[in-house]
Amino acid sequence: MEAHAYRGTCLANVAAHYDVVLISGAAPTWEKEFLLDHEIADPTDQAALSEAGRALAERHELAGVMTWTEWYLVPVARLARQLGLPTTAPEALQGCRNKHTSRSLFARHGVPSATSVSVRTEREAAEAARRIGFPAVLKPAAHAASIGVVRVDTADELPAAYAFAAQAAGQGAESTQVLVEEYLDGPEVSVECVTHQGQTTVVAVTRKTLGCAPYFEELAHVVDANDPLRATVAPAAAAAIDTLGVSDGVSHVEIRLVDGRARLVEVNARIAGDMISHLVHLATGVDLARAAADIACGKTPDLTPTCSQAATIRLIYPAYSGTLTERRLDGDFPCLERVNFQREAGDRLVLPPHGDIFSARIGYLITTGPSAVDAQARSTEAYRHLTVQITPA
Repeated sequence: MEAHAYRGTCLANVAAHYDVVLISGAAPTWEKEFLLDHEIADPTDQAALSEAGRALAERHELAGVMTWTEWYLVPVARLARQLGLPTTAPEALQGCRNKHTSRSLFARHGVPSATSVSVRTEREAAEAARRIGFPAVLKPAAHAASIGVVRVDTADELPAAYAFAAQAAGQGAESTQVLVEEYLDGPEVSVECVTHQGQTTVVAVTRKTLGCAPYFEELAHVVDANDPLRATVAPAAAAAIDTLGVSDGVSHVEIRLVDGRARLVEVNARIAGDMISHLVHLATGVDLARAAADIACGKTPDLTPTCSQAATIRLIYPAYSGTLTERRLDGDFPCLERVNFQREAGDRLVLPPHGDIFSARIGYLITTGPSAVDAQARSTEAYRHLTVQITPA
């Protein structure tokens, strides 16, 4: 997916308050207007990242280091430690990155989560699923964006599901484990949190719409500054962050509500994707990207809300895999904050199980309103005027 379309607002918000130097795997393009300097290095290669960080430190007085990319969390924390800059301990972030470690810590400290078993073979997965019971969920232990995550309703479905999860897990640099887990039956939300010096503040709750069953593609998110769920999910989110040892930074904590009670899915120790941080900014006025930068520089972030409304994003997917032949939005709509198309006519779109969000998503549209109901109604109205044509594969 286009980094500019999903992380451009984060970089712009940070650059509005700080001079920014960048370490990236490729030469900057759209980022240039926000940068003072840069180094090219693979952020997943610790030696290369450290060398690039030292080079920038020789040219500039660095105040902090941060990332919003899931796969870079541990290397960037190690870099911060090497440079003597504020950071959550790399060991704590390793616990966030490995869902098996997270589940073990949640169980040990009484944080409500899901039964989970780490497996290495299809046979072990089948045995674990029988013990846990169907439906079950198979997922890579160390991935993100719901890649490789699949629900299994019967034993007959397990071989294909294990192959799907194992293929994604095999691409992981940190772990190739597959987890078999209890299916948490209930609506999913994420809790957007800011932690500074061990104290966590819940800034917002994001309600999610999932689809493409038995996979877990996220189709829409809505943030309401006055969401009453905050009181229900905040204690569980803060307990999970504390249990994993996340001392500083912005976290995106995923939770399922089972019989009205919060059960932990995972803690992502970085700013949420899918433009959720932008939704939070639109709904509450709180700037999570700036908060992350402040914390990285050892400053106390300002989390005072400056507005109170709702914002929603509708993620655009094809109904089936194929070649995109046309996409457009006709008309003007109240409170349509933005529409983005990341795919052009002629692009091939591939849904799970053969694809994922990177190969299937066409774009998104964002709307606002005084309440979640209003924002979602405006999103639905705009979506009705969206034209997407696909030639089947």
